[in-house]
Amino acid sequence: MKYRRIALAVSLALVLVSIGLLMVRGLNFGIDFSGGILFQLEFDAPVTVAEIRSSLNKMGFDSSVIQSYSERGALVRLKDDRESDQREILKSLRKTLGVDFKVLRVEMVGPAVGSQLRKSATLATILALLAMLIYITFRFKFMFAVGAVIALMHDVIVTLGIFSLTFQEVSMPFIAGMLTLVGYSINDTIVIFDRVRENFKHLKDWEIVDILDNSINQVLSRTINTSLTTLFPVLTLFLWGGKAISDFSMALLVGIIVGTYSSIYVAGAVVVEWYLRSPGGSRKLQRR
Repeated sequence: MKYRRIALAVSLALVLVSIGLLMVRGLNFGIDFSGGILFQLEFDAPVTVAEIRSSLNKMGFDSSVIQSYSERGALVRLKDDRESDQREILKSLRKTLGVDFKVLRVEMVGPAVGSQLRKSATLATILALLAMLIYITFRFKFMFAVGAVIALMHDVIVTLGIFSLTFQEVSMPFIAGMLTLVGYSINDTIVIFDRVRENFKHLKDWEIVDILDNSINQVLSRTINTSLTTLFPVLTLFLWGGKAISDFSMALLVGIIVGTYSSIYVAGAVVVEWYLRSPGGSRKLQRR
């Protein structure tokens, strides 16, 4: 906690830069949000998802979403903002893939659907934050709940900023990764806050800064071990998991690093600053 104000300043700078990137550069929305074309194809010979993806990449469709439902059947969604002719797309796919196929279904995924998905994803995140705010207020204290929610908002905004900076695609797997990140980050924060509550017995000897310092140090090895054992498999998924789960794994990868930092230097620091600036901040923290 000695460096809490420096950490808060760094966090604030990261949040402001992330918001600036989102306003200027925006996000690279995938098919789920921006719209595109869906093809249901039945091939004359067995093909793999990797073969279909490789053929589409050669055609310039790097953001395709492919789902195999049988040995010869696949659903292919393309983010097509170039107003390409559908017949030309299918002709080129036959040529690059080297296998003929029947087109069972063609659908256009319009931007209206993408707009509704964006609203639903935003609402899901807000409801999750509100639910956590209520629970932590009931379980601990309101200042703890505010610190935890500010840390979560910090994690989400910084992660979005990194996705904007790298222009990594934002799709439904990314939303799943963000919600997983929220749960992971709050778990780490709750562990620290629970140890703070256990250390209330030392209130006669410790100030609020000492309570947070000792509580964090007592669970620090657990935090580091948990973060590393989660980070390694997620890093493996990101490096070798392929395009299909890269959005999900990158959201988790960034979230684990940022979330571990924020549970200490954002959530804990906010609680200390709130307490010191409250009317009763000069007195010891009392049990609820």
